[in-house]
Amino acid sequence: MKKTALITGASGGIGLEITRLFAKDGINLLLLARNEDKLLSIKQEIEQQYPVTVNCLPTDLSNPESIKTIENYIEQNDLQIEYLVNNAGFGDFGRFTERDLQKCREMVALNITTLMELTYIYARKMEERGSGRILNVASIAALQPVPLMAVYGATKAFVLSFSEAIRNELKKTGVTITTLLPGPTATNFFNKAETNNVPMFQYMMTPQKVALSAYKAMMKGKKRVIPGFLNKSLAFVVKVLPGDFVLNMAVKLMGK
Repeated sequence: MKKTALITGASGGIGLEITRLFAKDGINLLLLARNEDKLLSIKQEIEQQYPVTVNCLPTDLSNPESIKTIENYIEQNDLQIEYLVNNAGFGDFGRFTERDLQKCREMVALNITTLMELTYIYARKMEERGSGRILNVASIAALQPVPLMAVYGATKAFVLSFSEAIRNELKKTGVTITTLLPGPTATNFFNKAETNNVPMFQYMMTPQKVALSAYKAMMKGKKRVIPGFLNKSLAFVVKVLPGDFVLNMAVKLMGK
């Protein structure tokens, strides 16, 4: 079996930069995203630059049927998932009662259900082998309620709570789960979420810096990684200040 890193949302942003880091270390890849053309372009770029095999599976991960498609592909291609990066996800900006309900459903399906199912399937296989690394991408938004991004913040709070609970259950099995809590990062996420005029999102880290912090933490088996001094400072402030005060500050920072 070929030891492989499975990366969701690999066609851009943090997912793409983590993909490049795995390739640089000579680790074979299975890349998942919706855009087939982008995946094939990345495959060509990486295989020309590094001695690795890049498998691509275009799929809509918000569709429940995608999980079976992924399992079948891995079995048919004799892949062993030694690394799992649950990076795919999206957000939405605005008052909850004014947002599109179907978009909220898809957000919960992708940000929570798909991540949970992939973690379940491949953590079990890793536990049987006694080795494996999982990186689940949450957000700094996981640390508190986020007015105007209520559903997104809640999904990321799930990711953080779930990941750290399962990490504890997997102690001494050889399997680790690392949770990434990035702050605003210069990716296409914010265009899709329609947050271009939000004050809080005017200062962003590069996806390269976020990916490098995440990759190093994952490979060391760390519990949690918050990239960047400003994000670490924000996490500290959220922890020590009263909840209502933090919520009111969040509203001001999120307001257009």
